[in-house]
Amino acid sequence: MKFIKFNFCFVGFCLSFAVFAQSNKAFHFAGIDVPPPLAAQNVQDVYWGVTVNDPYRFLEQVKDPAVVNWMKGQAEATESILKQIPGRASILASLKEKDSVGGSVISAITRTESGRWFYLKREQGQSQAKLVWRDGVAGEERLLVDPVAVTKEKGRPHAIQSFHPSPDGKLLAYGMHASGSEIGHMHVIEVATGKSLLPPIDRVRFAGASWRKNGSGLFFSRLRPGFESLRSTERFADTGRYYLDLNQTNPDKLIFSASMYAELKLPSFATGYVQELPGTDLAGMVVNFGVDRRLAMYVANLDDVMNGKAKWREVFNQSADIREVDMGHGNVYLRSALDAPRFKILKLKLTQLDLKSAETLLPESEGVLRAMTVSQDSLIVTRREGVNTALLRLPVASINGLGSSSSSSSANKIDVQKVSLPLEGNVTVVGSIDHPDLIVAVSSWTQSLRRYVFTPTASSNSNAGQFVRLNLAPPVEPVQRAEIVAREVMVSSHDGVRVPVSIIMRKDAVLNGKNPTILYGYGAYGTTEEPARSNGVMAWVERGGIYVYAHVRGGGALGSQWHEAGHKTTKFNTWKDGIAAAEWLIANGYTSAAKLGIYGGSAGGIFVGRAITERPDLFAVAVPSVPVLDMVRSEQRANGVANIPEYGTVKVEPEFHALLRNSSYHAVKEGVRYPATMLMHGVNDSRVDVWQSLKFASQLANAQKGAQPVLLRLDYEAGHGAGSSAEQAMQRTAEFQAFMLWQMGESGFQPERK
Repeated sequence: MKFIKFNFCFVGFCLSFAVFAQSNKAFHFAGIDVPPPLAAQNVQDVYWGVTVNDPYRFLEQVKDPAVVNWMKGQAEATESILKQIPGRASILASLKEKDSVGGSVISAITRTESGRWFYLKREQGQSQAKLVWRDGVAGEERLLVDPVAVTKEKGRPHAIQSFHPSPDGKLLAYGMHASGSEIGHMHVIEVATGKSLLPPIDRVRFAGASWRKNGSGLFFSRLRPGFESLRSTERFADTGRYYLDLNQTNPDKLIFSASMYAELKLPSFATGYVQELPGTDLAGMVVNFGVDRRLAMYVANLDDVMNGKAKWREVFNQSADIREVDMGHGNVYLRSALDAPRFKILKLKLTQLDLKSAETLLPESEGVLRAMTVSQDSLIVTRREGVNTALLRLPVASINGLGSSSSSSSANKIDVQKVSLPLEGNVTVVGSIDHPDLIVAVSSWTQSLRRYVFTPTASSNSNAGQFVRLNLAPPVEPVQRAEIVAREVMVSSHDGVRVPVSIIMRKDAVLNGKNPTILYGYGAYGTTEEPARSNGVMAWVERGGIYVYAHVRGGGALGSQWHEAGHKTTKFNTWKDGIAAAEWLIANGYTSAAKLGIYGGSAGGIFVGRAITERPDLFAVAVPSVPVLDMVRSEQRANGVANIPEYGTVKVEPEFHALLRNSSYHAVKEGVRYPATMLMHGVNDSRVDVWQSLKFASQLANAQKGAQPVLLRLDYEAGHGAGSSAEQAMQRTAEFQAFMLWQMGESGFQPERK
């Protein structure tokens, strides 16, 4: 192999361009030729005195004709190989059977002040959810928006990714997105007739629409004009908050952006969600800082905000470590991690918006305070207690009585009711300031989701209320071909820290080291994998496999400190926890290295990529999905700057070293035999650019020279995942499971020799 190198150095920065004369010989798997990586063109960057090689940077130019053709060749080869796996069709058939007998899927339930119900409904046998509504829970269901019809008309898959009804339920804004893209159009329609009130509004990504109380207009978020022509790192910067007055129907009235109010000194990736403060003449603005969970809040006169002349007053900044804000009962409620890693709940009066006057409603306790929502007569809080969730109710009378006593122990006088649930599991709640009753959903690893309407009664007893099963579609119990159990264990990691791990398996499984096992992990942003039954998991387990969730550091299973122990300079704990889980599973007979696969998506790509590059001997197969794998260049992707609070930046020396340590792309070594790997990516992904997969696949394939399969499963009608149809999701699951079973040597999944 001939290596030619050209160096250019200037002001402490050095670039080295290298061209590798590389064999064009295809790799051969399952009787199919897979195109080899394109010839490397190395670029060397110097950060803090460290030279970093980047041989496949040119693949970041995904519209370059050579890259486009190579991608298509990879996608076609992978599709052909997957078709050669005999058992693939049986997995897909199992998933379709479970879907076909599972009844209609209901999601995103929203109630208005007027009592209208709106929700997404994917009917049995349909691939995409439709938006429907009814007057009252017992009213006749009516179709409002049908993405299936739009798909047929446009010839591309379309999906509703969000919707927002007006308080009286007469108007509704919704986002329609094509081919899995997160960037789409917002439509505003009249509910009774379905008539559009204005042309679709473009440049919408996460609209977060908020209506005026009188329904005369709405606030929404929108990308700035010309965003698509900007360099990738600036594409999503300076997102604006707009106001749409339905008497004027002008969608271009900008009322806030980071650059518009430069005096606030917000970073370019900060997004301000402006809305009315109920019962006041103020507008409140909660500011999100990319993926940083710590919020800020400002207030200003509403009229001044509308006229672009707001004088914003800070209520709190990120130093307060507020993670969630809700409003009602004349109060602003705050969930804070400040000196409370398992969180505490605070209250501010709307008439006294000064954090110094905040009162504690719920102090930190052993369980993790997970979320809160207001109802008409109470504040509702969910608390994680082990694998299950408790439902806590704080009546308004008790909340607003706080502080009336001069006693410093007034926080102890709050009436906290722990509601007795109809069954144990993971609990989520939808509350509304307009209604006293709650929509409560309960699920577990093995029990499908069940919804109830909980109506409280005037009593402090935990049983003071009634649960009634909510059936917006006829209830159907899932068909299960084996008795499935879930086990919760704690695994010691590399530093002795105990990591929670959930294991889903057949009750009759034998721990003989021969069970095909998938180890899943994520570990970022403080996100937790809450228990929920999955058809994909059930299909895997019913055929004799084991499915494992490792609740690694970087996630939120044990509170904010658990997150902080796995981000930026501590991020290595995420994948080291994954390695510890793999070792434990093997040592305890659940599986063996020859039968162990590892899977994760998005930020979970770090979990997968670094586990297999650090300990390739532990795994037979790996599937990173829409993964982040080149950490050194992470902030160069379209959504990368907003992720600096989670991963760090090369501009800070300790964070650069952490990024390099956590970068799977840079950890690949020549000549090492890595697990067989299939990378799955939606080409229209705007969160994690597809080049992250292209670069890692090339690096991994070149290092092994065909010793192991390295495949790219690229979906040209998908993005990061949201908006994918049920058919796309089932195909994706069937193919990654079939690929794993092939590489685990399972009979019925071995392609014929050619």
